[in-house]
Amino acid sequence: MSENSDDWTEGPELSAEEAQRRRQARRQGEPERAEGEDAETLRERRRLAEQAMLDRWIDGVLVEQRRTRRWKLFFRFVFAFLILASLTLTFYGLFAAQGTMEAEGPHLGVVKVEGVIDRESPASASRVIEGIERAWEAPGAKAVVLHIDSPGGSPVQSQRIYDAVMRLRESGDKPIIAVVEDIGASGAYYIAAAADEIVAAPASLVGSIGVIHAGFGFEQAIQRLGIERRVFTAGENKDFLDPFADVEPAQRRFWQDVLATTHQQFIDDVKAGRGDRLADDERLFSGLIWSGEQALELGLVDRLDSLDGVARRHLEDVRLQNYTPRLDPFERLSRRFGRVVASVLGLSSAETPVRYQLAP
Repeated sequence: MSENSDDWTEGPELSAEEAQRRRQARRQGEPERAEGEDAETLRERRRLAEQAMLDRWIDGVLVEQRRTRRWKLFFRFVFAFLILASLTLTFYGLFAAQGTMEAEGPHLGVVKVEGVIDRESPASASRVIEGIERAWEAPGAKAVVLHIDSPGGSPVQSQRIYDAVMRLRESGDKPIIAVVEDIGASGAYYIAAAADEIVAAPASLVGSIGVIHAGFGFEQAIQRLGIERRVFTAGENKDFLDPFADVEPAQRRFWQDVLATTHQQFIDDVKAGRGDRLADDERLFSGLIWSGEQALELGLVDRLDSLDGVARRHLEDVRLQNYTPRLDPFERLSRRFGRVVASVLGLSSAETPVRYQLAP
């Protein structure tokens, strides 16, 4: 009888006990006793069947071990790669941050103020001030140039940079020139006002001397949705900036006084930096933003020129040296990751709600 024969159609008629015994033998992997087969042959067949089963089991174990070993090697490689990448970024940040080489011979020391001015941004006060002091102390730098392309930002960061520039300017060792690229508005102009000279292109956007705080009020929206806002405070005005709560008239007046005080600080410092070069025009401090050409007429800037033009004016051989501290890429990645985590967890930001910044 062939191995593929069907007991139901081709096999001999079996008793119920024999059929049950054969089914149990199949489930246990035991070979069936052929008709006329003696006990010794059956034992040998059973031994060979057990050996084959053991071989299959060993093969399965070996395959699983090889698969596990491959995954272990893969994860070890990934872990080693991450460690190596982290070390590379760290060392790059350490050496790159210290790797601003001082140029030989006469040159202009350039410090960039780009993007939103904020404690966690590339245009932070600590980074900009460090670059300014490097350029100021460099013996070959004939002037310090603040290359500005920013809509403004944090009042505190802007004031810190302004104070640092004014302190150096009053020592009178070398000129400090602010060059506005595309935009030098609000907090960025605050910084520029401390320079000895402000230069802008005819189409640059300059000014926006004002203070802004913007938000939304959702109190009616949650009422319509049937949502109850639960806030626990100690202090009756602690949550007056909560977008889900009404703003009382007294609170509105108080916050307007805060903005007015901050605005007056801005005005006083601009007047101290620009002096009598400012035109007698009440619109100067209204928050309006001007083109470079208009800003020249109002005394907000001193000349219409570019960075290259400034360099040619001060040096026969145009040489620019960037003293802006380089950013540590690992630190930037960590800060961005921290912001994302804080946003996901709903944690509040330390960023001030009051801004010297051009409104979007």
